[in-house]
Amino acid sequence: MTAMFDSLLPLLRGLDPERAHNLTIFGLANLPLPPALEDDPLLAQNVFGLDFPNPVGMAAGFDKEAKVPDALLKLGFGFTEVGTLTPRPQPGNAKPRLFRLPEDRGVINRFGFNNAGHLRARERLLRRAARGGVVGVNIGANKDSTDRAADYVAGVKTFADLASYFTVNISSPNTPGLRDLQQAGALDDLLARVIAARDEAADDLPRRPVLLKIAPDLTLHDLDDVVRVARERGVDGMIVSNTTLARPDSLRGEAQGETGGLSGAPLFTLATRMLAQTFTRVEGQFPLIGVGGVDSPEAAWAKIEAGASLIQLYSALVFEGLGLVGRIKQGLIERLRARKLDGVGPAVGSAVSDWL
Repeated sequence: MTAMFDSLLPLLRGLDPERAHNLTIFGLANLPLPPALEDDPLLAQNVFGLDFPNPVGMAAGFDKEAKVPDALLKLGFGFTEVGTLTPRPQPGNAKPRLFRLPEDRGVINRFGFNNAGHLRARERLLRRAARGGVVGVNIGANKDSTDRAADYVAGVKTFADLASYFTVNISSPNTPGLRDLQQAGALDDLLARVIAARDEAADDLPRRPVLLKIAPDLTLHDLDDVVRVARERGVDGMIVSNTTLARPDSLRGEAQGETGGLSGAPLFTLATRMLAQTFTRVEGQFPLIGVGGVDSPEAAWAKIEAGASLIQLYSALVFEGLGLVGRIKQGLIERLRARKLDGVGPAVGSAVSDWL
């Protein structure tokens, strides 16, 4: 089935990027897909108290409206993350807002949390609730919110019975002022309120892990503060990282001057260094998800060695197709067997010093 989707890649690349994305979502939502093949037990892990059949996840931003989580799981992802979702619907930024950099294997976006709001996504997730699988919910704040922390709390309350885990997204560069929530005082207040809402919901429902997603553009001083607050407030994990505002000198794509967050291959080194720096500061208190530039088995393995228990990808699919998921899983299996490891866990952080 992935081969069928990937055969359409040349056609999709000829379309406006956002239209191509929407057609992909439409196809995944409407085409019948067979169940996923069973994964090799070597890839299975329990992370954040959740059972993952494999460590390869779909990053937030692909399935903004929670339309296709089950299709993605059937295509071989070990987990998927929907959103970012805001309490009220919002259109996001003006189009065009998605740009390919084919020469660089990168993407720039400035979507701005376009989504139909909590209630619409809740309806969709409620319909698939009995199907199982790890489906995280990425929560954010409306652009015009006067109390952004309250928007995150609303996300926890709305999806507490449906989310496998929550991701607190304070690192998108496309909502003005959002990254200010990474400052220690604001972050402490935000996480205190989010954790309290999660714990209150856990009186009647299973306790949902809360993860914090950070930017790759933090200074190491700011990262010290972020990790300290995350540890003190008892988050269950962190996702490293979101897109970057930086523009490496190596970029060749015509769209490199567009504003927005850069993702894909040009993000790999920056995001992986930030992952390793975060891993050393966390000191094993909670696991990390590595994301940013994962476009091959080699890149996935590097993320694991730099400190990621799980990985996520999205932008690479524009260039590699959905077959990339299977190739990464096979590559991980081969590396684990070659090193005589009994799972991913022993490899996590094994080469972190290479990135510091």
